[in-house]
Amino acid sequence: MRRNSIIILIALLFVCALAVSADEAVIMDFSLLKADILPDPSNQGKFLENRSTMMDFSGTAGASYTDEQKKQMRVSLAIRNWDVLLASSSRDSATTQLSQTAEAALTANAPQYAGKTVLGVRVRFPIAEFNSWAKVMPPYEIPAFEPKATIDDQGNITPAAAGAAGADPVNARLTRFEGSYDPNTKIITALGIVKNVGVIKSVAVTVKGLNFPHGLTLVLKDADGNEKSMFMGYLNFDGWKELRWENPGYVSDVRNRELRIYPLYPKTVPMVKLDGFLFTRDAASVGGDFVIYIKDVKVLYDKAVLEPVRDIDDESIWGIVSKKEEDRKIGESKRFGNQQVLRYIEKLKQETKDTFTPSK
Repeated sequence: MRRNSIIILIALLFVCALAVSADEAVIMDFSLLKADILPDPSNQGKFLENRSTMMDFSGTAGASYTDEQKKQMRVSLAIRNWDVLLASSSRDSATTQLSQTAEAALTANAPQYAGKTVLGVRVRFPIAEFNSWAKVMPPYEIPAFEPKATIDDQGNITPAAAGAAGADPVNARLTRFEGSYDPNTKIITALGIVKNVGVIKSVAVTVKGLNFPHGLTLVLKDADGNEKSMFMGYLNFDGWKELRWENPGYVSDVRNRELRIYPLYPKTVPMVKLDGFLFTRDAASVGGDFVIYIKDVKVLYDKAVLEPVRDIDDESIWGIVSKKEEDRKIGESKRFGNQQVLRYIEKLKQETKDTFTPSK
């Protein structure tokens, strides 16, 4: 009898432990953003774009654009496409040109993450002694409701048929940038966006420091477009390290929480998306070149809703959420598509020769 009571007590403790545990997700793993399609004409054996995150913003382009210009409106989250924005006081021709991102491949015999590809960042801060910052961000705002698709070697996007994700119900309902769910580890590995996020418990960024004294802040966005900045710590260390931010307002005991009931449809499911990394330099710190490597971003969070089974497909009837997402996509197309075309035209005007024709 006593033995049975002990077993029941252990089982109850295990259930309670599960009840208070948070879900885990990888918001972004940069090893998944390696360029693997569209050969680079100037670098033999290299590629320009990442297949999984390819987006085409030419759908809303006007008739004034040529087919060749519309091709420039296709882009992915490939590491080299990420932008580095410097503080206005730090921007000049040298700092802007030399501040960039690049694929960084670890060697096959590296003690950690051997053979993986990570995000490499170079920032050229001014030498002068004043405070400055640089923000590294994706080339476009990561879409929340982009459906799954197949992308060929030329970057053409074909929406996937319904149910093509397989028998796993969790993966079947995930959108393209939500990535995939591993039923064994119970972890979602996303491509920049995680949904059904209630209260964030903790966030971690895996970085390789090179003893620079600069600070790192992670910037996330919620479903309403509000930025959430979390200071992860300083980068004055050598080697790989997991920097963590613990939510000081997280309440573990549910009896002490403010309990609310939120409307469901057509409210957007609470979510977080990666908006970028902010590097801050103090005036007293060294200026000039700064280099850092980032492998991934992870989050521990409480679910916003318990994902009850819905006996009515609200979205198929009303289409409210799809309309909002389409409006966002049109706005993004105008902003980013036009920017890509202007860059393409500027590149056509650029002189490619480095030497003069010999005088006769």
